[in-house]
Amino acid sequence: MSDNRDEIYSKSLRAGRRTYFFDVRSTRADDFYLTITESKREFNEDGTPFYKKHKIYLYKEDFQNFKDHLNEMVDYIIKERGEEIISLNKEEKSNTEVSTKEKKEEPTTDFTEVNFDDLGKEEE
Repeated sequence: MSDNRDEIYSKSLRAGRRTYFFDVRSTRADDFYLTITESKREFNEDGTPFYKKHKIYLYKEDFQNFKDHLNEMVDYIIKERGEEIISLNKEEKSNTEVSTKEKKEEPTTDFTEVNFDDLGKEEE
């Protein structure tokens, strides 16, 4: 029996310094599930690159709730901050930094909208 769980259907999305991989895989019972992997290139102290990866496993029983929550969060962000990406360049950041002993890390604004509308739809 061949193990083709990694070969069913895949797409990737480059988003700045990150790449997202969407992979449809098969369970042992021959049902499908989705893995979403975020891969970000980083560097060791000696300058050699490596990839830091985070993976989410999403099973069919969770598709609808996941999609609903994701859409709610994306809609909230767009409602509160609009679709324009807000970021400061290095010069603006240095001019607006507050000098404190501890600097708070700014939340990332690097994101790509992903539409999960097709997830969870039943065949009619």
